[in-house]
Amino acid sequence: MTESTSAVRFTILGPVAARRGGAELELGGRQQRLVLALLLAHAGSVVSITELVDTIWRQDPPGSAVNVVHRYIGTLRRLIEPDLPVRAVGSHLIRHAAGYRLKVDEHSLDLLRLRHLVAQARQASEPAAAVRLFAEALTLWRGPCAAGLDTDARTHPVFAAIEAECAHAARDAADTALRCGQARLVIPALRQAAAAHPLDEALQARLMLALAADGRQAEAMETFQDVRRWLCDELGIDPSPELLDAYDRLLHQRIAVGPERGTPPPDPGSPVARSGDGADPASSPPNPAQPRQVLPTPAQLPPDHPFFVGRADVLARAQQLLDQDRRQGRAMALAVHGIAGIGKTTLAIHLGHRLAAAYPDGQLYADLRGSAADARAMSPAEALRGFLSSLGVAPQHTPTELHALAGLYRSILAGRRILIVADNGRDFEHVRHLLPGTPGCLAVVTSRHPLTGLLAAGRAHPLPLDLPPPDEAREYLVRRLGCERTAAEPAAVDELIAGSGRLPLTLAVLAARAASRPDAPLAELAAPAAATLRM
Repeated sequence: MTESTSAVRFTILGPVAARRGGAELELGGRQQRLVLALLLAHAGSVVSITELVDTIWRQDPPGSAVNVVHRYIGTLRRLIEPDLPVRAVGSHLIRHAAGYRLKVDEHSLDLLRLRHLVAQARQASEPAAAVRLFAEALTLWRGPCAAGLDTDARTHPVFAAIEAECAHAARDAADTALRCGQARLVIPALRQAAAAHPLDEALQARLMLALAADGRQAEAMETFQDVRRWLCDELGIDPSPELLDAYDRLLHQRIAVGPERGTPPPDPGSPVARSGDGADPASSPPNPAQPRQVLPTPAQLPPDHPFFVGRADVLARAQQLLDQDRRQGRAMALAVHGIAGIGKTTLAIHLGHRLAAAYPDGQLYADLRGSAADARAMSPAEALRGFLSSLGVAPQHTPTELHALAGLYRSILAGRRILIVADNGRDFEHVRHLLPGTPGCLAVVTSRHPLTGLLAAGRAHPLPLDLPPPDEAREYLVRRLGCERTAAEPAAVDELIAGSGRLPLTLAVLAARAASRPDAPLAELAAPAAATLRM
């Protein structure tokens, strides 16, 4: 990075700010600050114009919204590069198709610095060194992500995902510190994280154990009573098993080992492996003398679609439902359904990438091939065996009967935060064994059918997909083919949209053909599609 950019330091882990030489820079009004916050939260990735407009104006953007965003970008460019000539684009706030990205690194953005230190801590061979790295990283977390913005703006999924990422780092820091007797180093960060995330009972449990390990048992007990009272008065629920287990450790002076991150796969002779009755091995008391087993962290989500646009209403609805389920402590599942080619898989994968940081124990993905003939469809047992293998269960420890597979699978998921995408399910029976049984995980299921049995049982929220509006189809073509080419032939763009019937898969095929022939007029490519529509 150039000297002018390296002199600017950005913060997103707390109040959104930019500083040069120790002096805070004036970021302008609320909307311009929000634009910068989104760019920083994406940490060098592209933020689409659509996302910027939707986040700033919600459901009612003015006709000049895009021009206003461009003006904010210009102001931010001059902020980052004060010597930039008028109308110059600069080299650090970069335009990409239908969006922008800000070039930042660990020296200029606190979020990337925290991620670098946390990655080093997790790879450290010595626990004491890991604790020091965790403690340094967590000093960068100075408050809620994007603090200072409007409350509605801070509910954006990208900010929520960063909060979840920091909370996960705090939990890992606590576990490491408790194992090597250095709890005092992480207590300040745990206090702040627990205050910001009162619903994260795993975090509250670790704060209790860290206080007790530091000889502050009275404070630990007071923390438990405060959390229990808050859960009862505000939500009307009892403390989770993990919080109660931490309380039991305090009462019986069993605080040498922090809470386990997950449940290890059972031995072949365990009750779950023998009978598959779904008994949860995590329900037995933890053994402090038993070495902690680190479970694999699968990352099976396919790549996000590089030209994804629109569906803002569906994505917002999904986030609203997940927030509601999380507050009420329910197991979470979303059922995306619609006709063939409507974009179910694309949406599910895009949603998965948006939410992945909130599920730090990994992502599982399976194409169930439910729309294929029965002989080619993936059976639930086959999907479960694949998931269990990814979760570290050796083949010789895998049951053969479907209900035993499902019982072992749900036992391993208990207490973990994992995202499961079960794509292309045929019906309720095809997907029901793949759903987690306890809160903390999320399942996203796609199907051509509404999966009525799943919805009737209250196991999932419906997310129906309809044809995208013409503006979204047009934005997709602009992003796929470029502004200049589409602006030069607006009538041909309209014909492509009409010829596709606005079906996303058909539109993607037409756009791919146009992209493969960059010198061909769009009108020449649109004519066959329009003729097909008239037939």
